Amino acid sequence: MGIESFDVFVIGTGTAGKSVAKECVAEGLRVAIADNREYGGTCANRGCDPKKVLVGLTEILDRAEKMKGKGITKNPEVSWQDLMKFKNTFTTAVPAATEKNLEALGIKMYHQTPKFLDENTLSVEGKTVNAKKIVIASGNKPMELKIPGREYPLISDDFLELENLPESMLFIGAGYIGMEFAHIAARFGVDVTVMDIAPRPLTNFDEDMVAHIIKASEEIGIKFIFNAEVSEVEKLQKNYRVKAKQDGTEISVKAELVFNTAGRVPSIDDMDLEKGNVEYSKRGISVNERLQNPGNKNVYACGDVSASEGLPLTPIASQEARVVAGNILNKNRDKKVNFPPQPSVVFTLPNLASVGLNEKQARDKDYDFRVEQKHAPKWFNAKRINDDYYAFKVLIDNKTGLILGAHLVGPDAGEMINMFVMAMCGKLDYKTLKGMIFSYPSWAGDIKFMV
Repeated sequence: MGIESFDVFVIGTGTAGKSVAKECVAEGLRVAIADNREYGGTCANRGCDPKKVLVGLTEILDRAEKMKGKGITKNPEVSWQDLMKFKNTFTTAVPAATEKNLEALGIKMYHQTPKFLDENTLSVEGKTVNAKKIVIASGNKPMELKIPGREYPLISDDFLELENLPESMLFIGAGYIGMEFAHIAARFGVDVTVMDIAPRPLTNFDEDMVAHIIKASEEIGIKFIFNAEVSEVEKLQKNYRVKAKQDGTEISVKAELVFNTAGRVPSIDDMDLEKGNVEYSKRGISVNERLQNPGNKNVYACGDVSASEGLPLTPIASQEARVVAGNILNKNRDKKVNFPPQPSVVFTLPNLASVGLNEKQARDKDYDFRVEQKHAPKWFNAKRINDDYYAFKVLIDNKTGLILGAHLVGPDAGEMINMFVMAMCGKLDYKTLKGMIFSYPSWAGDIKFMV
């Protein structure tokens, strides 16, 4: 059998990979796509979408708990099994529907991670294929814990498929995945412990705002163990024992289930990138301003696997996919990646949301700025739902009046942050925001009092 040739070969079927493949095939190019997992990528199958479905029910539980004695007489009864069935209505059909859609477009599909044989040649499913352009959009995967007993901790995929909840859970890692799942489990009555090597959770977020999240987490029963370097996971008869070193002392914690939420790394291990002269680092596939690999100019990368300045978020993957497709179709004439303000949200309850610079970053860039900061549980929107956690920190440039960064904690912070994104992208100064008429009473309307 001869070598099959394609104009474009895409590795990864998530948001970024699908988008590139569809744009290229629409322009008459011969396109192939490959994935070693179910088609559709992390977000739709085992990431943001199913997670947010679970969060949706915990929002009801949280709201009911805070309104007890204020109209609510008892908390609603809940069923994890029913919730998982509902979650499955969003995920079960994704792989087949994705494949059906790609097939209808005439895109050739493979179900294995390709390996590079040279700069333009891949081996996949025992076949050798040639491609003029290769797009790596394989995303990220959980980082392996290099400790004895590393095979015992489960990962986020497993949490989203749990048929029943255990009595206790321990999360190794207090990033956004660990914190979000810890909140979900705790609100379903699980005894939750979160352990991290850092002195606090969510180290990429503003420390003052995170302090509110820590307090809110502890109020629902989550226990934290910080400055703890995990050294071993040991299987017991019913539970697992997690050993760690904390301030020079060995400690241990038992839990019925242990989850590795220590972080995610680029999913590139099995591609034999060296044979394709593809440059990469711990951050992912190296790219230039056109998301083109400097070592192999026929290779592009987009989405979480790209070592660009974009955050590993689904909207960024879409943005990068447009740039890559545009460069392939226009031969690099005019498509350079440009990242507008990138909001990031932790869907704990309350939400933690951020966009733009933090105080250290603003000082490092020599901005002359002021900080508007307040904990505002007595503002009407928080008070009417009896929520004690509503806080903000907004950085404003003293010379231009423009917003440099916004950091929010609150029940609807994940939506409110988008108003700051619009203001920053539109270069609206704080006086313009204060002069706007917003609907009242609404969460978005509060932003004029935050600047």
